[in-house]
Amino acid sequence: MYKNIKRLKYKHIYLPVFVVLWLSFFLDSTTLAKQITYNQWLTNTLVFISYIWIYSRVSKVIKQLMLFGLLVAIFGEVLFSLVLGMYTYRLDNVPIYVPFGHSIVYASIYYIAREPLVLKHKQRIYNVLFPIMIIYSSLWLLLAKDLFGFICMIVTMWLLHRQPSSKLFFLLMFFMVIYLELVGTYYQCWVWPEIWFDKLSWIPSANPPSGIGGFYFAFDVGCLWLYKHYNIKRWQRFRAIQRVRKTMVQPTNIQ
Repeated sequence: MYKNIKRLKYKHIYLPVFVVLWLSFFLDSTTLAKQITYNQWLTNTLVFISYIWIYSRVSKVIKQLMLFGLLVAIFGEVLFSLVLGMYTYRLDNVPIYVPFGHSIVYASIYYIAREPLVLKHKQRIYNVLFPIMIIYSSLWLLLAKDLFGFICMIVTMWLLHRQPSSKLFFLLMFFMVIYLELVGTYYQCWVWPEIWFDKLSWIPSANPPSGIGGFYFAFDVGCLWLYKHYNIKRWQRFRAIQRVRKTMVQPTNIQ
């Protein structure tokens, strides 16, 4: 086990993220807020420092995606939290650390999915995590009447089928979001209403919804859209290479 950890090429980027997320939510918790005034600024500072740390160690492409991720996250958080009321943060705001956190999570999953050890066992990992995702959301549906989370999981299954080349990335993201949602709601950093948008009584929801990780598809699409329009020529070359690779592998699939 220890030898396998030592073989991880990008562990310095993503392993600290799991600790940072937990500590950040603890610092922003309702419990600590009773003892420390303006405790959310501790989280803001910690996450910002973590963002700079990761940003300084990733590739040029991921640097750009992390910056675009800030814009996408700000837009998404204002829309879904403040405007639509899909969920509510502890201070009825969008904390400064949240957009930075989105980009950190995005970068960390990118490098987890590109670990040589992960790529070597890519299909095996997917075959294990995929049924766990279904079982997890099904249990929340049965035990907590989490219809919203289950619907999100079904949509995630469809998107994984539609995007086979990125399926492991999004499946890993799905479970990362499970982790941060469980920890964040446990410390009451934010709360999800009992029904969708706190308006649709026929779609009950858990706190947190079990399949909400599927929303990161939209985050990824937003980041890539900005990247594509900022780097048009580079994106065109990338798509051309993809088309060539597809034509090269096609004959091997003909029986």
